[in-house]
Amino acid sequence: MSAPLLELRGLHFGFADRAVLRGADFALHPGERVALTGRNGAGKTSLLHLLVGLRRPSAGQVLAFGEPRRVEADFVPVRARVGLLFQDSDDQLFCPTVLEDVAFGPLNLGRSREQARADAEATLAALGLTGFGERVTHRLSAGEKRLVALATVLAMRPQVLLLDEPTNGLDEAIEAHLLAHLEGLDLAMVIVSHDRRLLVRLATRAVALHEGKLAPATLHSHEHTHRHAHLHLHGPGVDGEAAHTGAAPLHADHHAGE
Repeated sequence: MSAPLLELRGLHFGFADRAVLRGADFALHPGERVALTGRNGAGKTSLLHLLVGLRRPSAGQVLAFGEPRRVEADFVPVRARVGLLFQDSDDQLFCPTVLEDVAFGPLNLGRSREQARADAEATLAALGLTGFGERVTHRLSAGEKRLVALATVLAMRPQVLLLDEPTNGLDEAIEAHLLAHLEGLDLAMVIVSHDRRLLVRLATRAVALHEGKLAPATLHSHEHTHRHAHLHLHGPGVDGEAAHTGAAPLHADHHAGE
């Protein structure tokens, strides 16, 4: 197997009141789409943030593209190659208009204003947002903000996507369009989601975060004669029974700092 794009080795991390990761190991290889599962508060969002240096471990190593990353200067080039979709779109959008928000990343990477604008417009069009460029960002619906937030990430042409609840706030039609778009991207991904349909459709493997460590989980779907898709997740702290797609969703972090 090729060398990992991103890797955690014996990572420890916690908050003042509790430990979150206790010697966690993880590796993301080219072409993989990894479903990151676990209960509320397990630390899934924190793990994504650690991968790009938004949080720092108390012990262990973060490696990206074969190099250890320790201080802020180490992570700056990583963020140019790894796109993180935040769980809350308002954490990602801060410019007055949609076009300014989507062009911000490409401009920061050194592209000309003309190229950054062209990249932004092309990314918006690919996500079905043609004509949104001059819209005022804070007046968008929750679903529109979600797609624009993803556009800000994709416009940077990352090699890796870290997706934290990517279908939050989307209606069925927009969600279907988003899934089709993500499915067509030739990018490695780590996906945190309570949406079973997304995980079954996108993920090539799954890991479960439980009591501060990661363990392999089994993610697959099958069809019965009545054509109900089911998801099976087997791993520490994860319910291994078949669950109907219309039942209660998988647990996911919904609190800042988890």
